[in-house]
Amino acid sequence: MPSDPKHLNSEIEIRFTYHPVKEGQVEKYEVIRDQAKILAYTLEELCPPCRETSLALTYLEKVVMFANAGIARRS
Repeated sequence: MPSDPKHLNSEIEIRFTYHPVKEGQVEKYEVIRDQAKILAYTLEELCPPCRETSLALTYLEKVVMFANAGIARRS
């Protein structure tokens, strides 16, 4: 936890504020989703239906969400 309250407050503002879509962001979101979808289909094809595969898909979904949040919050 940062000792500088200004840093902490700015991080809170970034994380919990709506970030309207800016020019060029939608295209980035689409590329990330499309690439993740390719990997998801590959995992489904190569991995047995089991808890580990389910977790892999869940974590991949999280990767997409956090990548998109990075673009929304920091671009």
